Amino acid sequence: MDLSSQEQRIQKLEYDLKQREYEIQLLTETTQAIGSQLELEKVFEIIAKRARELINAETLLVPILNKEFTEYTYRAGDGANIDEIVGETLPLNFGVCGWVWHHRKAWWRGVLKELSEEERNLWENEAGTLILVPLMGRQSFLGGIAGMNKIGGGEFTENDLYILELFAGQVAIAIENAMAMEELEEAKRVSEAYQSELKSLNKRLVSVNHELEHLTLYDQLTGLPNRLLFRDRLQQEINLASEQNLFITIMIIDIDRFQEVNEALGHEEGDILLKEVSQRFFRCLGSKDTLARLGGDEFAVLMMNNNNDMALDQARVILDILEEPVKLSKESVSITAKVGITQYPDHGEDVQTLLKHMDAAIIVAKRENESIHVYEMDKDDTSGRLALVQSIKQAFEQSEFKLFYQPKIELVSGTFIGVEALARWPDKNSGYIPTEMFISVMEQMGLINEFSYWVLDTAMAQRIAWLNEGYDLKVSVNIPVTMVLEAGFVSKIHELIKQHDSVSGIILEITENIFFSDYDRLSRLMNDLQDLGLSFSIDDFGTGHSSLSRLRQLPVSELKIDKSFVIDMLGNKDDEVIVRSTIELAQSLGIRICAEGVETAEVMQQLYHWRCDIIQGYFISKAVPAVEIKRFIEKSRWVADAAPATSNSHHSKN
Repeated sequence: MDLSSQEQRIQKLEYDLKQREYEIQLLTETTQAIGSQLELEKVFEIIAKRARELINAETLLVPILNKEFTEYTYRAGDGANIDEIVGETLPLNFGVCGWVWHHRKAWWRGVLKELSEEERNLWENEAGTLILVPLMGRQSFLGGIAGMNKIGGGEFTENDLYILELFAGQVAIAIENAMAMEELEEAKRVSEAYQSELKSLNKRLVSVNHELEHLTLYDQLTGLPNRLLFRDRLQQEINLASEQNLFITIMIIDIDRFQEVNEALGHEEGDILLKEVSQRFFRCLGSKDTLARLGGDEFAVLMMNNNNDMALDQARVILDILEEPVKLSKESVSITAKVGITQYPDHGEDVQTLLKHMDAAIIVAKRENESIHVYEMDKDDTSGRLALVQSIKQAFEQSEFKLFYQPKIELVSGTFIGVEALARWPDKNSGYIPTEMFISVMEQMGLINEFSYWVLDTAMAQRIAWLNEGYDLKVSVNIPVTMVLEAGFVSKIHELIKQHDSVSGIILEITENIFFSDYDRLSRLMNDLQDLGLSFSIDDFGTGHSSLSRLRQLPVSELKIDKSFVIDMLGNKDDEVIVRSTIELAQSLGIRICAEGVETAEVMQQLYHWRCDIIQGYFISKAVPAVEIKRFIEKSRWVADAAPATSNSHHSKN
C-alpha cells in the first residue's frame, strides 16, 4: 500500500472518529437536556432538533400515536416546511408510520430489499428519501422519529439508521415520563376543577337547604310562621310555662266568606286581602307574640302569660282592626272574622290537645255565629267537634257529599285529558261547608279512610260513565298514605275492580309525606297496585321534604306543583325558581309534571315556555259537577281524546 493510500485511510478513520465523538457528544447532551425536562412539548422540541443534527436531515418530524392507536399527530419538527406539517393528524393506516407501527421495526431505504415485489412497488414511491425509527416506551408503542431528505442529497445510510435507533431508545423513556407528567398535571387540573365545582355545589346546597327550611317553616304568601313552626313554638312555650307556672293563650282567627272573595275576584285578589289582613294582625300584637298562618283563611296567635280578660281584649282589638275595608286592585272589600280561644293549662297541657280544643272553639264560633268563643270543656267537645262528626256520618247516610271535577289540560296539545275529583258538602244556605274543616275532622276522628273509599268508588263509577259516552278522561283521586298502608287496601281495590271491571285510568294522588312513611312496604304496595292498573302522583310537590333518591325508585308517573307556588310565580322570584326547577327535575326523572292554580293566560304561557306537561286551575275551569264536564268539552276548544296523565292534591283543594 503506497503512502497516499495510507494517508487517505488515516484521514477517513480520523473523520469517522470525529463523527462518532460528535454523535456521542450530541447523544450525551440530548440525554442531559431532556433527562430533567418534564414539559412534554419542550422534550419534543429538543428531540426534533438534536435528531436532525444527528442524521443531517433537511426535515425531522416526531409523529406520536393517540391512546386508541387509530391515528397519529406530528407533535414536533425541525427544519424545512415544518410549519405546514406539525400539528397535522392522520389515520394510522396512512403512510409509513402505520407500517412501522404494525411491524415494530424501523423504515429506511434498505428495507425495500426485504419486501415482496408487490410491497416493494407499493412502498418504493411512498418511501422516497425517508428514514423512520419507532419510539418504544416501557409500556407501549409511542410513535416514531422521521427524517426526510438528506442535506446535500443522497440517501440515509445504515449508520444513520443505527444512530437514530440508538437515539430513539434513549429519548423514548424521557417522552414517556413527560407524557405521564402531562397526564398527572391534567388529572390535577381536573381534580382542582372538580374540587372547585364541589365547593360551589356544597355552598349552593347549604343555600338551598336554608331556603327549604324557610319554605318548610314559613308561609310563602305572608311570610308568617306556618302550622309546623307554630306547633313548635307552642311546644317551647308549654315547656317554659310548665317550669315557671305561667299560662298561655292560643287564638284561631277565621276570615268570614273568604272563599267567596276568591271565587268572585280570583286568587290574586284573595292573596292581596290575606297579606293586608296579616299585616294588620301583626301590627296590633306584641313583640313576644307569635302570629302564624295555618292555611287558607285561618290565622293563629300565641300569647304568653295573658289572663282571660286580656285575651278577650286582644281578640276584640283583632276584630276591630278589620273594620276598615281592605283595598284590593279594583275595589274595596269589607271583611269580618271569628275568633276561637283556648288556654294552657286550663284547656289542655299538650300541643295536640290544645290545638284540638282550638279547632273546637272556632267551630262553635262559626256555628253559633259568635264573634269570639272561648273553649268550654264541658260543652264544646260535644256541641262542637262531636256534633260535626255526627253531621258527617249523617251526611254519608243521606248521600249529601258530592264530587266535583276540575278539568286538566295537556298543555302542549291543548287536549282535555282528565279531571281531579274534589269533595263538596252543601250546607243549608245553598253554599258549601269549608272542605278543610270537614276533612280535618275526618282525619282527626279516623273517618278519612271511609270517606276516601267513597270518593274512590264514586270516581270510578263516573269514569266508566264517561267512557260509555266516548270520553276517555283520567280521574285523579286524593287519598292519605295511611289508607294505602292499611292491611286491607289491596283487597279493597280488588273488590272495586270486580265492581267496576277495571281501575285503569284512576290516578291516586298522595302527598309528599309518603317519604316519612314505611317506605319499603309502601314501595312494594305501590308496585302491586300499579300492576292492577292504578297510577300514582305526588301531590303538593315542593311543600314537604322530598327524597329524590326514593322518588326515583317509586312507580310515580307525575309530580304536581302546589298552587301556592304557581299562582304568584310571575311576581315572586322564589316561586318562579321553585316552579321552573321542579319542572326540570320532573323532566330529568322522566315524570310528567302538572301545575295547579293556573289562573291567568300569562301564567299558562310561561308554563308552556318551560315545557310543563299538564295544567289545571280557574283559567281553565273551577271544579264543576259531573254533568257540566260534558258541556265543558262541547264549549271548549279542548277535546276528550285522552293521553296518559296524573295528578295530585287533597280533597280540600279548589
